Amino acid sequence: MVPPHLAAAQSLAKQDELTGMSLAQVSRKVRAGEVSPVALTQACLARIDRFNPMLNAFITVRHDEALAEARKAETEIREGRSRGPLHGIPIALKDNMDTAGVRTTGASELFKDRVPTEDAEVARRLKAAGAILLGKLNLNEFAYGGSSIVTHYGTMHNPWDLQRATGGSSGGSAAAVAADLCYAALGTDTAGSVRMPSSHCGIVGLKPTYGLVSTRGVLMLSWTLDHVGPMCKTAEDAAMVLGVIAGYDVLEPTSADRPPLDYTRELGKPTAALRLGIPRKYYEELNPEVAAAITAAIEVLRGMSAGTREIELPEATAGARLWGPEAYAFHRRWITESPERYQPATRASLQRYAKAEALDYVEARREVDLLRRNIGRVFANVDLLVTPMMRVPAPPLADGGGGGSGANPSVFNIFGLPAVSVRCGFTKSGLPIGLQIVGPPFKDATVLAMAHAYEQATPWRSRKPKLSTAAA
Repeated sequence: MVPPHLAAAQSLAKQDELTGMSLAQVSRKVRAGEVSPVALTQACLARIDRFNPMLNAFITVRHDEALAEARKAETEIREGRSRGPLHGIPIALKDNMDTAGVRTTGASELFKDRVPTEDAEVARRLKAAGAILLGKLNLNEFAYGGSSIVTHYGTMHNPWDLQRATGGSSGGSAAAVAADLCYAALGTDTAGSVRMPSSHCGIVGLKPTYGLVSTRGVLMLSWTLDHVGPMCKTAEDAAMVLGVIAGYDVLEPTSADRPPLDYTRELGKPTAALRLGIPRKYYEELNPEVAAAITAAIEVLRGMSAGTREIELPEATAGARLWGPEAYAFHRRWITESPERYQPATRASLQRYAKAEALDYVEARREVDLLRRNIGRVFANVDLLVTPMMRVPAPPLADGGGGGSGANPSVFNIFGLPAVSVRCGFTKSGLPIGLQIVGPPFKDATVLAMAHAYEQATPWRSRKPKLSTAAA
């Protein structure tokens, strides 16, 4: 008979083995009948119970509901009614995406009891694909900020070092994926909020081309700059999720009418002919360890491409001149009637734009229109751009979490280009470092193909945070 303590240890090891796999790996096992959606969901829920108290990644966990969905998926798959590669796979959503019957708080006291009656379009598509919704993830309040400290539900913690920031605003999404609490998550990105925490937490985070993924049913920060994107363990996983959530939404004004694409199949395309642009401005003032990792990554990329050349990107200043007034317009009624229900930092940021100059906003909006119309010219002699993702590693929580300081992402929201953060190394203290790959409009598949090829050529994707050791 196995002693109880040894049986418990064996059970945890089996759970960790399951949750440690990538989405692509478990998807293949589910399709082959080697593992069940119920087992995957139980393993994720057990790991959430163990580690969420220290990470604070989840606001809402759907224990019973997720298991019921898993049992239904298991039956459907066994009966030959598979809905695709995400069927039976446990995922989670940033808590600014509406979910019918499940509270969507925006990490704010203002919406702590808000329960939508309809799903966001991305949630609807994931449900239709048979994904299992584990719950809703913590974030910087209303996605307004880059630290993931400003939230009604408490600070998020980086799985690689609990005293370090996750980055934001999708900090809960990044922490949950990095810590193997779920196989994938969705985040939102207005000025880098998918890619910044993905870099700091050592996962893959994709901001798709503007309009490729519907934002309908997502609590708005900026109509002009908001994107929804996958946050995953690998580029292959991101391609699988993007294949489900991408596509035209006739009810969303910003949605682009593009033909469907099999992003997973596109991963296998050769990269040897791709020309890489290096915008040197984005390499300034790098932390030395970040600089060393990026230099090494570029050498690897040169070997799998047609080489690199230096380029310049157009200036883009619209940023806060757009998202500030647009965020205030969305929140105007609540920030006027109940300002005390906002976190102080969010309240101050919103109120700053109560009297925004209309002329300044119009000029910023015009700048975005012109840049998006003309940005394709940048790619006349290159196919992709490569930059550091963040100039510094994840900052200490004691220093305020860093906000979005040291970031290279927001300009690509203005351009509307697809951009991915992929792990490219670690600091001496074990903090992950992110590399950013950017492509022309609607060349998301090419961006992911290069990220995937880079992952296959380097060892970084196999390294895990030592949470189990810390918890023992």
